[in-house]
Amino acid sequence: MAFVETPIQDLLLYTPDVFRDERGYFTESYNRRTFSAQGLTTAFVQDNQALSQYGVIRGLHYQTGASMQAKLVRVFEGRVLDVVVDLRPDSRTYGEVYAVELNTDNMLQLVVPRGFAHGYSVLSEKAVFFYKCDNFYNRESEGGIHPEDPGLNIDWGIPVADRIISEKDRILPFFGEHKPIVPQ
Repeated sequence: MAFVETPIQDLLLYTPDVFRDERGYFTESYNRRTFSAQGLTTAFVQDNQALSQYGVIRGLHYQTGASMQAKLVRVFEGRVLDVVVDLRPDSRTYGEVYAVELNTDNMLQLVVPRGFAHGYSVLSEKAVFFYKCDNFYNRESEGGIHPEDPGLNIDWGIPVADRIISEKDRILPFFGEHKPIVPQ
């Protein structure tokens, strides 16, 4: 098991041990003792799972105020490009974007602290995406940034003509128009 720092402050990649043989594989995807030994004492309270088809882009979403969420994200099936934007105004990496492919072969997980916008695009025919949250979803506290914000210049790995973006996400503000969020 390994935790690797990313170029974004406090954002970590986690690679669990995977034991493969002719039957398939076994992995311990989360163990509180393992994470605590790394100084990650997040108490997760909600698990979410989404099935999406090729071309779907979900995000960039976040929760504000007392409803902010840290997340542990991974892919059960398929391939996604996972993307985060640092929204913490006091962070040295404020406004920076990080993207990584998560898939069933590399088994990578992304440890996303509070104060980040998060989204992903589906690169395979379909993908099952799973994430743990340390706070409950609150509709009144949701926020987002337009996934095609030209200032962020995110390469989602999906041709524009093939992108499937919800109407809700298409009307999100650009990065410069959103209200800064302060982690609590």
